[in-house]
Order: sequence, then C-alpha cells, then structure tokens
Amino acid sequence: QVQLVESGGGLVQAGGSLRLSCTTSGGTFSTYTMGWFRQAPGKERESVAAISWNGDYIYYTESVKGRFTISRDNAKNTVNLQMNSLKPEDTAVYYCAAKYVWKTRNAPYDFWGQGTQVTVSH
Repeated sequence: QVQLVESGGGLVQAGGSLRLSCTTSGGTFSTYTMGWFRQAPGKERESVAAISWNGDYIYYTESVKGRFTISRDNAKNTVNLQMNSLKPEDTAVYYCAAKYVWKTRNAPYDFWGQGTQVTVSH
C-alpha cells in the first residue's frame, strides 16, 4: 500500500514563505507523477502544481506561478512545494498526491496524503 505523508504546513504572515514536503512509502516513487492540491473552506479542491517522474514536465495553476516551486528528489522519495510571497487566499489544506506515470495528465490521482494546513494571515 502506497502511503504519502505531508509536512511543513503552518501559520505564516502574508508575504512569508513555507516549504511543504511529501514523502512516499510502499511504492516505487520514480513511477509516479506527483501533484499538490489544495482545498479552502467552502471551495472545491484545486490542482496547484504537478511534476513528472523526471521533472521534465511541470505544471502550476495560474494563481501561484512565479511564487510556488515544485521539485522532487527520487532518491529520497520526496516531493516539495516551496511557497513564497504567500497571500491570505493561499490558505487551505494542502494535499500531496501520486499517480502512475502512464496515466494521462487529466487522469485522476491514485494515492493521496492526509493533508497539511496552511494558514496565511493578513
């Protein structure tokens, strides 16, 4: 069974930074496309960023471009999300997710973490 564990969430003032990490176990990390999602209260879950198994393809939702950076370390089974210039509207529960590399970009993810809260104050 594949498990994903997020860490690094917390409370930060607007303009600050946080670094989220997600470590996987129970599978072969290099066979997964990895993604970060978020869900704010009363809103639907949205895709924030994604990275292919070798880093050749990276996606960001428009609202985080230039502020967030996704990266992965296949040797450590870890994917990170560096979040800079945080805004109150970035407040949400952030989830790490994985899907097999042979799935299309729009295919649903196969495995999910439990989420980590990010709160950005004014």
